[in-house]
Amino acid sequence: MLIIGISGGTGCGKTTVVNQIINELPENEVTVLSQDHYYKDTSNLSYDERTKINFDHPNSIDFDLLLEQLKELKSGKTVQQPIYSFVEHNRTGETVETVPRKVVIVEGILVFTNPALRELFDIKIYVQTDSDERLIRRLKRDITERGRDLDEVLNRYQDTLKPMHLQFIEPTKEFADIIVPNNRYNTVAVDIVKTIINERLQ
Repeated sequence: MLIIGISGGTGCGKTTVVNQIINELPENEVTVLSQDHYYKDTSNLSYDERTKINFDHPNSIDFDLLLEQLKELKSGKTVQQPIYSFVEHNRTGETVETVPRKVVIVEGILVFTNPALRELFDIKIYVQTDSDERLIRRLKRDITERGRDLDEVLNRYQDTLKPMHLQFIEPTKEFADIIVPNNRYNTVAVDIVKTIINERLQ
């Protein structure tokens, strides 16, 4: 099993890079674990209390569960990956069955902040994108997909997202094996990643 960690700031285009890699590999050879599904269960809090959580701090992630499930996949076991709702700021209580495959991609803005998780990655990829571009993408996504309004997204970006990015995410670039510049010219970097994966799988 080849385990790939993909990180980068919010709105950097991780999902695009993940999909570009998946599209080049044979069907049913890739499993994806998304950090977004491993936010801690907050059922004990009211909705208003949940909205005040700093979801861009490593403490918001249930790394114990993510590590446990990744290790189980590595040992050949099927896991039940939790499902998270960004509208409710909480897990839905439902799960998705996730089976072990030749390639497991673990993606998320904070996945390189955890040393034990980093140790399990065979390849670490950091997706680098201009901060203005990331803000624009985040605005579009949060307003159209997550029911946020403009002021809420901008305030959160200024108060939480930007300082957390500078404190926790940007410094983890040093752990990356490959840094992918995510713009229209990133095809060479992604091709290199795909070549490495194919070599490791053979």
